[in-house]
Amino acid sequence: MDSGERWAKRKGLFQYGDRIQLSDQKGKLYSFTLKEGGSWHSHKGIIEHAQCVGLPEGSFILSTSNTPYFAMRPLYEDFILAMPRGATIVYPKDAADIVGYGDISEGDIVLEAGVGSGALSIALLRAIGDSGALISIERRDDFAEIARKNIELFFGTSPKNWRVLVGSFEEQDFSHAGIQMGTVDRIVLDMLAPWECVEQSATYLRPGGVFIAYVTTTTQLSRTVEALRADRRFTEPYSWESLHRGWHVDSLAVRPDNRMIGHTGFLVRSRRVADGVEAPRTRRRGSKSPIEESEQPG
Repeated sequence: MDSGERWAKRKGLFQYGDRIQLSDQKGKLYSFTLKEGGSWHSHKGIIEHAQCVGLPEGSFILSTSNTPYFAMRPLYEDFILAMPRGATIVYPKDAADIVGYGDISEGDIVLEAGVGSGALSIALLRAIGDSGALISIERRDDFAEIARKNIELFFGTSPKNWRVLVGSFEEQDFSHAGIQMGTVDRIVLDMLAPWECVEQSATYLRPGGVFIAYVTTTTQLSRTVEALRADRRFTEPYSWESLHRGWHVDSLAVRPDNRMIGHTGFLVRSRRVADGVEAPRTRRRGSKSPIEESEQPG
């Protein structure tokens, strides 16, 4: 079953093989995969998996102690925040920015480095569809294995258009994975030192291809931006962060929530220019043109 067939089952009545999410009266969430003969146990009784099969989403299911549980399929956010982790995840708000501002879409060839627990890989696989290809690189074997398990759990199988390689991005020969130089549509880096990967990125990105890096500190942000500026094969970098703040809405009591998802990381985006062309640079405040610099007294 490929990922498209797998996700076609996210609609309609619950079936064996579906991921289900139960919530109790206090809003606590419980997720599991429906299996023939399976059962879910809690201190408030047992629910047989067979009780769930054939029900529509938004149904109540009673445990053996007559405790009601509300059943839905988990959203991407629900799955990501609850899945096993080997490394800090890329939060849904940042994954959404990467997919959206990186213009990652159906059929794209994407190289990803820094797989971590697989949260971003799942978002990328959903964006590129079955006609795209994702090659993920992870330095640590244990993280790669956690990502494999999470992705298989999310899709119900390991997607045919996904490969995970163990090693350093800048040392990879992607031809062994069927990727030729100058053919990659998008490169997404979530790692400690993405500035070390600018040369390799320029080698594999096609003209017009997008480079996007996710970093957590201002030092990493600065070094990545300056490395892209120094390599004239990339356009002037664009940097930003996203903040997510919920709102409390209860009749006339409308105010920001007391808690919010604040800073999680910075994003940097740039694009590959054509071979033999030097990318134009936006003149920054305080910088001098080459002519002005040459007119200064020596």
